[in-house]
Amino acid sequence: MKKSGLWVWASLFLGLVSAAQGAADNSQLPLPGKPSLTVTVVTPQMASLAQKINATGNLAAWQEAIIGAEANGLKITEVRVNVGDRVQRGDVLATLQSDTLRAELAQADAALAEATASAQEAKAQAERARSLQQQGFFSSAQLSQAVAAEVSALARVQSARAMVQLQNVRLSQTQVRAPDAGVISARQATVGTVVGAGTELFRLIRQGRIEWRAEVTAAEIGRIQVGAPVRVTAASGQVLQGKVRTVAPSVNAQTRQALVYVDLPAATGSARAGMYAQGEIQLGSAAALTVPQTAVVVRDGFSYVYAVGADNKVSQLKVQTGRQSAERVEVTQGLKADARVVASGGAFLNHGDTVRVVQASAPASAPAPAPAAK
Repeated sequence: MKKSGLWVWASLFLGLVSAAQGAADNSQLPLPGKPSLTVTVVTPQMASLAQKINATGNLAAWQEAIIGAEANGLKITEVRVNVGDRVQRGDVLATLQSDTLRAELAQADAALAEATASAQEAKAQAERARSLQQQGFFSSAQLSQAVAAEVSALARVQSARAMVQLQNVRLSQTQVRAPDAGVISARQATVGTVVGAGTELFRLIRQGRIEWRAEVTAAEIGRIQVGAPVRVTAASGQVLQGKVRTVAPSVNAQTRQALVYVDLPAATGSARAGMYAQGEIQLGSAAALTVPQTAVVVRDGFSYVYAVGADNKVSQLKVQTGRQSAERVEVTQGLKADARVVASGGAFLNHGDTVRVVQASAPASAPAPAPAAK
């Protein structure tokens, strides 16, 4: 009997302790309807935001000219430029051995002089034959022979003159010249090398111009206009301003992307052909419904805002965001223009919470200027 009585008293004591702890815990919970947070609300505003397309791609030479040897079987005697040198149109880049061609040119000049002398003699013979034929001393057959000899001599003169021109052209080919102004991007020419016709000696970036070949999706092609301004950031950090020259007429069948060719200024600074670059293609501006960036809460990969109702209870709204400008972000779906949105602190709220709404503090006015000293 004593043991059972003690057990009853112990059970009553433990029950009283548990009740006291439960009352203490319940005292820590907020009362129903009590505001959980003090917030300020804002109304979405219409703002003009810039439209742009972000893209990536490579920098490349606008046009790369391949400069080769035109003469055949000649040795390089001098190379005057190296990679990175800037040249002007007509500058001599390399010279080839010309001794043999000069000798052949002298031989052609001598043949032309001989043919000219023979033509003059044939012309004199034809004139005498015409005079004697009129006097009856030459027959018509003899006159025809003299005239034919004159025509043949004139033809030999023309052939010899053409040979002289050919030798002059071959001699001029011993000097490899730049076809345009630009920057030497590659050099294969080496002194002492015997080259053949068509052998590549140099590569030239014409006018030193580079371009950005941006890769965009098929859905973005129709939004890009020729002449649109572009801001390109090279892998080296240099920022270049350019404009769209043209859009590729076809889409890559494997990547489903198209190339946009963007003209850039002449290659200066640290930007180089072959670099990776990213940029923004500007498409103008358009009106958009915006809220402060602090009003957007990202959870589980989705964007939300908290709208305050007439009873000061918040509703979690899933929205679609778009462009950003300064401290505002565009909301494309999920929000009405007249909604009251929590300006900041949404990360501490849940759907259905009650909040206390206060007016946003006005910016402090500038202090009055001090009176001028007398």
